[in-house]
Amino acid sequence: MRLIFLGDVVGRSGRKAVLETLPVLRERYAPDFVVVNGENAAGGFGITEAIFKEFISAGADVVTLGNHSWDQKEALDFIGNEPALVRPLNYPAMTPGKGAYVFTSASGKRLQVINALGRIFMDPQNDPFTQIERQIGMIAMGSQCDAILVDFHAEATSEKQAMGYYLDGRVSFVVGTHTHAPTCDHRVLPGGTAYVSDAGMCGDYQSILGMDREEPISRFVRRINSTRMTPSTGEATVSGVAVDLDDATGLARNIGLIRIGGCLSQESPDFW
Repeated sequence: MRLIFLGDVVGRSGRKAVLETLPVLRERYAPDFVVVNGENAAGGFGITEAIFKEFISAGADVVTLGNHSWDQKEALDFIGNEPALVRPLNYPAMTPGKGAYVFTSASGKRLQVINALGRIFMDPQNDPFTQIERQIGMIAMGSQCDAILVDFHAEATSEKQAMGYYLDGRVSFVVGTHTHAPTCDHRVLPGGTAYVSDAGMCGDYQSILGMDREEPISRFVRRINSTRMTPSTGEATVSGVAVDLDDATGLARNIGLIRIGGCLSQESPDFW
């Protein structure tokens, strides 16, 4: 099974780059599934129904969310009708939408996508470790699904690494999101789970976390919030990860970086 995951899409610049790049990735690598984190896609805060549908039309199979899931209030209304929009599993039980879902490709391959929020340096939700443990106990790899991808939306690298090793050998891929800075620690863990601490963002890197630089700098220097932060509109880099899985086990054989456009060094997987 071939998986492509694209990191947090930030604002109009990030959306444009992703919408242009998804068909290219589809044609070049023929992935079985493409998953995109879209929680910052609408003006840097949340996602709208129109943007979600644009991602799906361009070639995404699944869109995951994070701590900005509900910044656009309409998401609370339409997520219940869109199984391909997956919100964090460890939100309270009555939260609209689903935190995990099994998707089936045209060839019959089954991928369970799980989204969860970390608790370190973030607004703490339910324990992500026990929530994911429960989920993979109900829908385990190798029986009810062929592979499992976990988008762990968390601030602390230590918490992300802990999740990776906690799930090692039981899921296919643990990908960190949220910090908007791509890490180069991509690897296959000893038990066969692919891991990276952060996939990075799809946005303008001549910025601060995808936002225009002036306001974040002012907040650090003056300790005053003078205006709303707005997404930077320069050329975006599409940042993500490609993973090659063994169809017999659902475990990873290879993991590589994807970086296209913008100001970062360009990367592409060399195993497909």
